[in-house]
Amino acid sequence: MQKMQVGVLGAGTWGIALARMLCNAGNSVTVWSAIEKEIDNLSDTGRHPSFLDVELPKQIVYTKDISEACLGMDILVFAVPSPFVRETARKAAPYITDGQIIVDVAKGIEAETLYTMTEVIADELKNPKVKLVALSGPTHAEEVIKDLPTAITSASNDAKAAETVQKLFNVGCMRVYTNDDVRGVELCGALKNVIALSCGIAAGLGCGDNTKAALITRGIAEISRLGTAMGCREQTFGGLAGIGDLVVTATSMHSRNNRCGILIGQGVAVDKAIEQVGMVVEGINALPAAIKLAQKYTVEMPIVETVAAVCNGGTPVSKAIEMLLSRELKSELSSSAFNHS
Repeated sequence: MQKMQVGVLGAGTWGIALARMLCNAGNSVTVWSAIEKEIDNLSDTGRHPSFLDVELPKQIVYTKDISEACLGMDILVFAVPSPFVRETARKAAPYITDGQIIVDVAKGIEAETLYTMTEVIADELKNPKVKLVALSGPTHAEEVIKDLPTAITSASNDAKAAETVQKLFNVGCMRVYTNDDVRGVELCGALKNVIALSCGIAAGLGCGDNTKAALITRGIAEISRLGTAMGCREQTFGGLAGIGDLVVTATSMHSRNNRCGILIGQGVAVDKAIEQVGMVVEGINALPAAIKLAQKYTVEMPIVETVAAVCNGGTPVSKAIEMLLSRELKSELSSSAFNHS
């Protein structure tokens, strides 16, 4: 594939892991961050503070000027946390041109609008000639930075854009598949973080692998039930962006959502747990939108609702598992495998 000019907006762990991978594949990569100290540190040391044992390619360009990361780029990667996607799109808008492909790797849903991240970007740019792609799947930055094998989904309504991103990112350790169910892929990416929180909370309470397996299985049922009510394809939820990403997020200590949940289960206050994790916990950010979506589409999501009740202080964490176990008994089998939770 022809080498490309790539701008990465965001210098967190995921943005830097992708920047390194794309640069090592021979692409020209420029990284921007709104946090000037991040750019200074990367420029001075050639290393990310979370990956001090990894020397980054010297060819990566670091900039504090967002126009430099946008103008003339074939691909723009939005790698900022979900609460900052709209603000970043607003800053970048004057420098984004027709035909550019924007790849969003943030996972979240905006609470006020209930937009997914590509919808937020589209709403801010208001340019139908920009091509939007959601890149999502079971991909811990801590493993991608070490070139450990993984697979991911490139989702877009524009088949050519999805295939371009597929070819660009299908290098080294990463295998990429395409999917045209953009909303389903993005819904999975946001809501799996909430289910991962539930698994962490259960572990913090002293529950075992059986509990985690039950929460993962019934959790993907909840996400799928909501997604199909929103017009998404059920098959998406059994794929990489769905059960694949949920499994890795709910079972790994690389997962900040899992770690935050463990602390909450151990009795640490939510704000203190987030502080101890030391990074954005997207599952907490996704909760308001998840509850609103469940209400809007009249979909029962007991695990999500229980996590929200615990995190909002309305339910003691010690009662969380009891609340789920004492629900009305139901059949697992129905016209759709995902109809009941």
